[in-house]
Amino acid sequence: MLYITQLIYVKPGQENVFHQFEDIAIPLIAKYNGTLMLRVRPDEQAVIESNINAPYEIHLVEFKDEQDLDNFMKDEERKKFLHLKEQSIESVMLIKGAKM
Repeated sequence: MLYITQLIYVKPGQENVFHQFEDIAIPLIAKYNGTLMLRVRPDEQAVIESNINAPYEIHLVEFKDEQDLDNFMKDEERKKFLHLKEQSIESVMLIKGAKM
């Protein structure tokens, strides 16, 4: 299994646009043998220590393998709405890993 953690930084005032993109993209994960395991919107009180800005959301997603992740990223339906992602997201830190 392949695990993806994303720290998502949303542009101020673009939260609703981001939510529109997520409403389309998240259901597509299952189509590619994936599972959204965790979706967190941390507030300042949840951060104990940090050397980076707190993200708007944190996602933990599991895919069967790298090919499934690649297929999800290339999904034609998802690609139709990438303009929403580009409009709303300042940056994303993507971390790939395996369960130990």
